[in-house]
Amino acid sequence: MRNKLALTIFSLFLLWSCNEQPQAEATATTADPVAYWGENPWPEIRKARINTLLPKAMQAAGVDCWIVVCRENNNDPIADHIGGENAGGTAAFLFYLDADGFHSKVYSPSGESTALADLKIHDEVVPVARGNSALKEAADFIKSKNFQAIAVNSSATNSTADGLSYTQRLELEKLLGQTSEKLSSSTELVYQWLSIKLPEEVAIMRKAAQLTADWQIEAYQQVVPGVSTDADIAAFLKVKMAEYGVKDGWAPDQNPNVNSGPDRGHSHATDKVIMPGDVIQIDFGIKVYDRWVSDIQRFAYVLKPGETELPEQMKHYWESAKAGNRAALNAMAPGVKGIEVDRAQRVLMEKAGSEYVMWSTGHPVGYVAHDVGPNLGGSQAPSVRPAAQKELQAGMTFAFDGFHAWKLDQENLKTISVEEMAVVTENGAEYLIAPQEQMILITTKED
Repeated sequence: MRNKLALTIFSLFLLWSCNEQPQAEATATTADPVAYWGENPWPEIRKARINTLLPKAMQAAGVDCWIVVCRENNNDPIADHIGGENAGGTAAFLFYLDADGFHSKVYSPSGESTALADLKIHDEVVPVARGNSALKEAADFIKSKNFQAIAVNSSATNSTADGLSYTQRLELEKLLGQTSEKLSSSTELVYQWLSIKLPEEVAIMRKAAQLTADWQIEAYQQVVPGVSTDADIAAFLKVKMAEYGVKDGWAPDQNPNVNSGPDRGHSHATDKVIMPGDVIQIDFGIKVYDRWVSDIQRFAYVLKPGETELPEQMKHYWESAKAGNRAALNAMAPGVKGIEVDRAQRVLMEKAGSEYVMWSTGHPVGYVAHDVGPNLGGSQAPSVRPAAQKELQAGMTFAFDGFHAWKLDQENLKTISVEEMAVVTENGAEYLIAPQEQMILITTKED
């Protein structure tokens, strides 16, 4: 209770201090969320993704029909990517390829079909009269087309492609009869579709990444060694999020993860007091337009009394971690496997004397912090995730680390994980924003 009270008081103080600044300064540090972000571009981007990226994904996955079943309260995870987020009664969304090209067709309850058609997402919205089954009408259409490979959202490895419930699957198989033998998992289809981001999406993620990094730098400027806690930094960043009308990039209780002590993994900020000699890690992400997320880390060192620059040993740790990050970026290119990106920095870690780090070098980031796409890991793990064997493609976006870990004592490690965001291009990869080059230094005032 005491911790919650302290956070509340700190947050209120920050809000008060912002309001007390002169007008010119207040303008520079606050934002009208609506004016800053503008109209949500998702509706148009969604249409473009369906019409340009989905046909390619279906071809890459060897699928000529994909059926997604949407419904109220327990909807498919893919629903808002296809326009099914407002489904009430059961609706069947069909995407298919034939001799005439790519098509989208929806069988929707008549009470909802008009509004869905108004969105102009799909080629055709077929109203299904009350008392009739949208799934049956969709199944009849599928049988009439004689598709060879029909994808459904049942997946053992990708939760985003696992939205079809057991009872829905049984009903669909019954309605399709012998055609149900052509059903296959949409795992590869969803992977191919969601892992690629349009240029417009990458631009949005750049803006989110820049804010994420800028706020972390601003948060470090508030630190008073011996007084400020990790939780204080987290509270400051929560206030910035509220000012700009953005949401957490992942679980709110662990965003941001601020840690000035030994490694804690994915965790929450504690009341540990920040002291001279500490290395502070901020792992922070925001969600903009309630759609795209960022994932950036920034590191700082608290100078001890008498220190004016980073100590030599700490400089080695920092430069080693940074080199690993740069090596990972240089390894990224279309056709390169995720495991190869991980290996590129592991070689440097060994040469630099780093302790073992169990985390993957990186992960896809986009609609969620750990998005669909290749895993940048596995080269030194006990087992390799199948996604680490996937090849990178242009348009994929990643958050990835450069590691260096050392022992604080016999039981505890400290890891610098220089985390940046990048997009794969036709010729390699590029950072979304300028990476952190120097460790941020926080001065300790002498008595």
